[in-house]
Amino acid sequence: MPGRLATSNAAPPTEPGLTASPSDAAPAADSEVCELEEETGPLRCCAVTRERLPKERMIRFVLAPDRSIVPDLAAKLPGRGIWLSARGDVIETARTRGAFAKAARGPVTVPPDLTSGLSAALTRRVAEHLGLARRAGQAVAGFAKAREWLVAGRVGLVVEARDGSPDERERFLAAVPASVRPDVVTPLDAAELGAVFGRDRAVHVVIAPGRLAERLRCEAERLAGLAVGQDRISRSSPTGDAGASGERRRNTTCPSGGAGRKD
Repeated sequence: MPGRLATSNAAPPTEPGLTASPSDAAPAADSEVCELEEETGPLRCCAVTRERLPKERMIRFVLAPDRSIVPDLAAKLPGRGIWLSARGDVIETARTRGAFAKAARGPVTVPPDLTSGLSAALTRRVAEHLGLARRAGQAVAGFAKAREWLVAGRVGLVVEARDGSPDERERFLAAVPASVRPDVVTPLDAAELGAVFGRDRAVHVVIAPGRLAERLRCEAERLAGLAVGQDRISRSSPTGDAGASGERRRNTTCPSGGAGRKD
């Protein structure tokens, strides 16, 4: 099991083979505050940006006994966590500029494919949450069935295929006024969505209001943040246009608990 982080006073080296620029380091006082913060309350301090954000918009990492960095997407592993904003640029900065070593107060091993590995793990978690919702009778796929739920006001979240047609998406959402549309996320492509529902492809999926819808929204937002240069989550705006990921996130908290493996 991952152990607690070392608390040596020695200056932290960077990850093996990587060099950190002094200009990349946060002020010492801010670093110390972040590292000494208890993991309580709704906010966490990002080890790179020093921002305090809702933990649902962040990713926790822990230090394994061999001093390798282990992602803890469910935020349940023992030991003091290292928290980063769920953004691809932040993860890459932490990986290449020594942020993990600074937080761990010593040398660490960071996977070179950390960001892509996180993206794959979050994609699995999204699919697992969708599977739970389907088995619980809280999710349906297909234009006609999903639209019926949408018109009836039975939808807490809309999941659209990432590779679906924007015009078809707007035609589907036009069933209800833009001002009252549920949030729309696009974390998976049509083949990935179809696999959850036992079909070749699925483009339109709706989730009933409740904890599963909120968990799914939060995981989709974290996945979207890792997709640097891609809009993988959208919001329904008053004009009906989809907003870019990360720009208009809710401040609601996600229900605790997760599906399947603890990545």
